[in-house]
Amino acid sequence: MHVRITIMKRYLTKYIQEDLNNKIILLTGPRQTGKTTLSKMLENNFDYFNYDNIDDRLDLQERSWDRSKPLVIFDELHKLKNWKAWLKGIYDKEGIPPAILVTGSARLDTYKKVGDSLAGRFFQFRLHPLDLKEISTFLKPDNHDVELDKLLSFGGFPEPFLNGTSRFYNRWKKSHLDIILKQDLIDIENVQQITQIETMIQLLKHLVGSPISYSALAQDLQCSDKTVKRWLTILENMYVLFKISPFHKNIARAIQKAPKFYFYDTGQVIGDQGIKLENAVACAIQKELHFREDCLGEEGKLYYVKNKDGKEIDFCISKEDRPSLLLEVKWNDNNLSPNFEIFKKFFPEIKMVQISKKLDREKTFPNGAEIRLASNWLSELNF
Repeated sequence: MHVRITIMKRYLTKYIQEDLNNKIILLTGPRQTGKTTLSKMLENNFDYFNYDNIDDRLDLQERSWDRSKPLVIFDELHKLKNWKAWLKGIYDKEGIPPAILVTGSARLDTYKKVGDSLAGRFFQFRLHPLDLKEISTFLKPDNHDVELDKLLSFGGFPEPFLNGTSRFYNRWKKSHLDIILKQDLIDIENVQQITQIETMIQLLKHLVGSPISYSALAQDLQCSDKTVKRWLTILENMYVLFKISPFHKNIARAIQKAPKFYFYDTGQVIGDQGIKLENAVACAIQKELHFREDCLGEEGKLYYVKNKDGKEIDFCISKEDRPSLLLEVKWNDNNLSPNFEIFKKFFPEIKMVQISKKLDREKTFPNGAEIRLASNWLSELNF
């Protein structure tokens, strides 16, 4: 089992290798998705520094890495004060080679909000946990449905997924969240209300797939709406969860506010199998959209659609700000959702797909809608 973890090639590898000699590479993503492992597999010869290591911190202050090596890796560099200005100075003065790769388990794209911008000097890549498409491509399993069951039970983080046991996953899950809340959060955000944030996460685990009321959460947590929004933004920045907003342009009587939140670790979700599947699908689509943006320069965004009458479709994918796909997720349903027709009139050309974990047979309809087996559709993500 351990061999599979160490030698598994990741989906971003070739794209990062192609860009190493052109720009600084910023590699971000949730903690323990395999960023460090991927970084060290890009070149046989590299110099590696982790800002959490005190000896490495001293070397970074001296800027004393081996410049004869083709690659230098700076891990968790965002914990260095004014790290962007520090990095900009090195790049502007010394350039490449060696290639520079910076990894971090918090979002590094706050560069947009600061004066010492790295604009024009970097390419960003976001490494996500495993999904069925990556598993299908690189591990070539015999049965996609079995792998999907594992994703629903253990999430897609490489170590627990490849280990494949509940005993291991349950312990890993607790320590993973503990490190984020009790180390990273204090290091990066200097947040003191850890207990309340833990409570909020527990509440959100039960609310996956439901529009979130900030005021209801604030009431439960006995704090202000503003505080709840700040905590949620922090958890987004730390790659614990991600937000999906309702799409409302051109839809009469559309719901315009309440977002939904999904966990990067599907195994954290508390609810029935259908909700876990919906979370896994959200993760897979978000990963694919980030891949297309980071590697191919394409623009896409994930929404849901719901009107004031309560009619809803789980996901709406837009490309270049134009809705291109409506996707409904079911656990065991051979019948097409009638809600497709409600929203199709606002987007006559839109593609409509319903996926189901259990399905007697795949089918298409005169209006262009399709019903597909979830494991087949997720293994290809052809949208």
